[in-house]
Amino acid sequence: MPGFEALGIDVGSTTVKIVGLDDEGNITWHLLEEAEPWIESQVVRFLDEAKKVNGPLDGVPLVATGYGRGLVNQASRQVTEITCHARGIYRELGHGGTLVDIGGQDSKVIRISQEGKVVDFAMNDKCAAGTGRFLENTARRLKVSIDNIGEEALSVSEEVTISSTCTVFAESEVISLIARGVPVAPILRGLHRSMLQRIVAMIHTVGLVPPLMLSGGVVQNPAVCWMLEDETGVKPILPCHPQLTGAYGAALLALGISSQEPSFT
Repeated sequence: MPGFEALGIDVGSTTVKIVGLDDEGNITWHLLEEAEPWIESQVVRFLDEAKKVNGPLDGVPLVATGYGRGLVNQASRQVTEITCHARGIYRELGHGGTLVDIGGQDSKVIRISQEGKVVDFAMNDKCAAGTGRFLENTARRLKVSIDNIGEEALSVSEEVTISSTCTVFAESEVISLIARGVPVAPILRGLHRSMLQRIVAMIHTVGLVPPLMLSGGVVQNPAVCWMLEDETGVKPILPCHPQLTGAYGAALLALGISSQEPSFT
């Protein structure tokens, strides 16, 4: 496997992702795992894995992003998710537009110019109702695998309205619906709708400039893509590896760092 000239790591709330790039900005290696309680130790292990592929990492710059980027002491730079996701999606797709990134703990809508610059953005990091955590918690309550909730939601045309605007209250509402004998699939469909209506409200705040692009692990859920198109009238575009978009953007920024800057070992 070829080595790499730069590394980017995205320390998210639910997963940690690292990618290595060659000198042309192509991904030559990546690793993705669930986030562990001790991020510093996990980062060290990730870098040890990178050494197995590349050999010594002297002179290979690392840029960190994600909510836990401040814990990556080995990084040459620490950059916000907004910048990294914009950089990653622009490099892969080659155009601007409106990017929706739905993560486990927060969600972001980023408007990107045709030159690849961030024009405006909105971020939800205070309430789980517009994030993957909302679906994960309710799926657990309904005893449905998180990997199957999208297909389950799309398997029916009936849709139960979830009126609660808080994750905690929505979970109570789900319990009440189950107690009344309402089937699981229409409830899941309504949960997806509730979450995505919050995302669409953020899109309207920033302004929808097509194309509509998606990133983050949650967008691999087919119900998310279908309902976003249903709500906005615009068919979303996904990159090849939605979960790696932030780490990819971080690595692209690292690729631009001078080799004279301090590196890590």
